[in-house]
Amino acid sequence: MASNQANTQQESKFTLPMNDLEQQVILEQEVAEKDFDYSKRSQWLRAAVLGANDGLVSTASLMMGIGAVKKDIKVMILTGFAGLVAGACSMAIGEFVSVYSQLDIEVAQMKREKRRNANREKEEADDEKESLPNPAQAAAASALAFSVGAMVPLLAASFIRDYKVRIGVVVAAVTLALMVFGWLGAALGKAPVVKSSARVLFGGWLAMAITFGLTKLIGSSGL
Repeated sequence: MASNQANTQQESKFTLPMNDLEQQVILEQEVAEKDFDYSKRSQWLRAAVLGANDGLVSTASLMMGIGAVKKDIKVMILTGFAGLVAGACSMAIGEFVSVYSQLDIEVAQMKREKRRNANREKEEADDEKESLPNPAQAAAASALAFSVGAMVPLLAASFIRDYKVRIGVVVAAVTLALMVFGWLGAALGKAPVVKSSARVLFGGWLAMAITFGLTKLIGSSGL
């Protein structure tokens, strides 16, 4: 009986450290998986959030600026559409060139490391190739996100004839979209939601106000 108790105590002494070790390994694996997911996600997330906010703010500011001097709905919509097409092309080309430059730098670094470490395993090289940035993916995500953001003020203004109501609806729609984009970017990037949303919202309001005010000033001066 005494020997059985002694054996049980010895087993418990060895079991507890093993459980702690297993828990520690599991925690480390979970942390590693989370870090890996965020690093893989950061490339397209940055391009998509930036493109959507840029499309929303720049197109809305253009429409507000032209709306300060021209009350015609057709002029306002055409201005917004031109801003959408030009901005989407500009964002796609800029993102492609930027990411391609980053790709060239990382490939050159990999070649230098290969020369220093001639015995590197093939699996490690394959993993590094998968982690390289994709210029075409970043460009497409940026252009698509810009177009989605730019469609918000266009759709908000398309069906409203009254000038004052149209301006108010555009501002309200853009405000709601800015809050959504700010929250989405913060949630996906694990950043403070309130700070991120407030920063995006204030920046959008400021851009629209400056564009509207300066265009109204220049238009009223007769230039």
